[in-house]
Amino acid sequence: MQGKVLVITGALGALGRVVAEIAQSRGARVAGIDHAPSQLPATPERIEIGGVDLSDAAQAKTAIEAAASHFGKLEALINIAGGFAFETVGDGDIKTWHRMHALNVMTALNTSRAALPHLAASKAGRIVNIGAMGALQAGSGMAPYAASKAGVHRLTEALANEWKGKVTVNAVLPSIIDTKANRADMPKADFSKWVTPQELAEVILFLASDAASGVTGALIPVGGRV
Repeated sequence: MQGKVLVITGALGALGRVVAEIAQSRGARVAGIDHAPSQLPATPERIEIGGVDLSDAAQAKTAIEAAASHFGKLEALINIAGGFAFETVGDGDIKTWHRMHALNVMTALNTSRAALPHLAASKAGRIVNIGAMGALQAGSGMAPYAASKAGVHRLTEALANEWKGKVTVNAVLPSIIDTKANRADMPKADFSKWVTPQELAEVILFLASDAASGVTGALIPVGGRV
């Protein structure tokens, strides 16, 4: 990570914060983009761009260009921004399907399209997306979310083929991430089986590193102990 310039979307969330902190501790420079507002001043090592709706292509492009302008280059894009909803098909709302598609697919698509020219200009361009093990076989109540994450899987594969030899594109597929929000939603679960943000961050940062130069188009399950 030493000297690497990373863009992390969803950088103010539970996973995004951990990925950013570990990357910076290893010498990376980080541009964090998030829907939540940010008041942190920019430094040579970190810039936070808040209040951005990445499901809007124009806003995504403006944020990516701001990051590229600040650091002079971009070498990796880590698409963590997204959302979750539990809703059955029969009793659910069609708006949930649109919202899941916007939060999970369009955010990754818009930032990738904006970042690809910058990533291709570097000698080690990387995109890492967040898929989901739950999108490999959807259970009851998981249809809108799983369908959107399956879209992320196919986007990952298509981009990997389209940009082969120029930019690697991979995805990690977590099970349940051990966060405060997930513990609150599932208080009776065995948290020790869940994948921790730190464990997931290690795989993400490997895929963003020079060591992963030979890996592209991969969907890597990171299921913890589930």
